[in-house]
Amino acid sequence: MKKTRRLRDLWYSLSSNQRFFIRRLYYLPVDLFDKFTGKTNKYVPPRGLIYTGSSISAKSYLKQGANQLELLKNQINLLPTDVTLDIGCGVGRTAIALSSYLNRNTRYDGFDVVKKGIDWCDSGLGKDFPNFHFKYVPLFNDLYNTSENSALDFIFPYEDNTFDKVFTFSVFTHMMLEEIQHYFKQIQRVITDEGLCFSTFFLYDSEDENYVATRKDFNFPVKGGNGFRLMNENVKSGNIAIHKSKLDEMLKKAGLKRVKLIDGFWKDEEINYTRIEYQDIVIFKRQ
Repeated sequence: MKKTRRLRDLWYSLSSNQRFFIRRLYYLPVDLFDKFTGKTNKYVPPRGLIYTGSSISAKSYLKQGANQLELLKNQINLLPTDVTLDIGCGVGRTAIALSSYLNRNTRYDGFDVVKKGIDWCDSGLGKDFPNFHFKYVPLFNDLYNTSENSALDFIFPYEDNTFDKVFTFSVFTHMMLEEIQHYFKQIQRVITDEGLCFSTFFLYDSEDENYVATRKDFNFPVKGGNGFRLMNENVKSGNIAIHKSKLDEMLKKAGLKRVKLIDGFWKDEEINYTRIEYQDIVIFKRQ
């Protein structure tokens, strides 16, 4: 566990540009092999450009996106006619799957703090699907962006009551608590009265907090304050786990309410295949 923590601390000590460069260099040989053997997809980025989640083959990447679409369909009843907001759209993992599901006369919007991701999406999906819109927002994040702009000042560039469905995959796991609170308020503003939001988190309660802090390898040893824990005290938005009661308090403060909570398998000693997602899923809506 100490070795894993040291490696993680070393990784966190690098700048976002350094991490992007190392990832690109590390995966360059297999990216070249994929290209020469035809194991690519026009919408799927090379492994070295996948900065969220696992850097995997195009086939596996498409499968992950399809699984996320199924989660959205099953958990928030995503319909082909829904106007949809993808917060932290990355390099299009979910957007690729939605491009063949959403009607051409509806609208998809996605934004991200990494310009490389938005440029990639614009060059493929954005060109082929005029109803898909991607926006780069230069906001500071310990892992992804060195911009001086704060997420606390960011106003979602959309009108009130616009979106039927809003979703985030592994976004609120990489933001500071006050930033998440601000995003909740923005979601409450842009979502419709009957709209639903699907988000994933690392969550814990009083019964398993000590386990979450001390478990092997993937843990949150730093008590960051009231109701949350961190992986590294110097990287506030590297990885964050939130107490379930704190999350409900934050939702209520933003004029939202939790509809459903589904525990993921990230805390399991062995993967429990009855669970549907690695991270914990929370469905919420306006109060």
